[in-house]
Amino acid sequence: MKIVINGIHANLRFSAAHMIPKHESCGVIHGHSYIVDVVVEGERSGEFGFVVDFKKVKSIVRGICKELDHKLLIPLKNPEMQFKSTEGSVEFSIGKKEYKLPAEDCCLLDLPSTSAEDLSQYFAEKLYRELMALNGEISSVQICVNEGIGQGAYFTKNRD
Repeated sequence: MKIVINGIHANLRFSAAHMIPKHESCGVIHGHSYIVDVVVEGERSGEFGFVVDFKKVKSIVRGICKELDHKLLIPLKNPEMQFKSTEGSVEFSIGKKEYKLPAEDCCLLDLPSTSAEDLSQYFAEKLYRELMALNGEISSVQICVNEGIGQGAYFTKNRD
């Protein structure tokens, strides 16, 4: 059985800036109003026979959204980015372009990119870990991170 949460109706959203280094149009800092859709599949269990409580899923996803909201999302594992500092201020270069930003304006992510694809995987893995700690009957978590209505990337985290 599975539960489905539509991010636009459940207010699972965040606004953030990012860049995709060396991409023709996305290589500059730009932003999106992201919407996160969720599907959790598993066995019904517990007193109420839920796969998982909707409120708990929304709370976890909103927490992740809050971490990213109104930040510049910076992928720490991107081979195009050379970091000079991540303490106090975040300083990095991409080719000949140099950036220096206040650390509180940035969200440093242990990712190769801040594409919708990598963000959907980030959300799915975090949500899966937290749900497994609550209910071992979860078989998969699927996340779609939309960069606007009708344009997003899906990632499914299956039970190992």
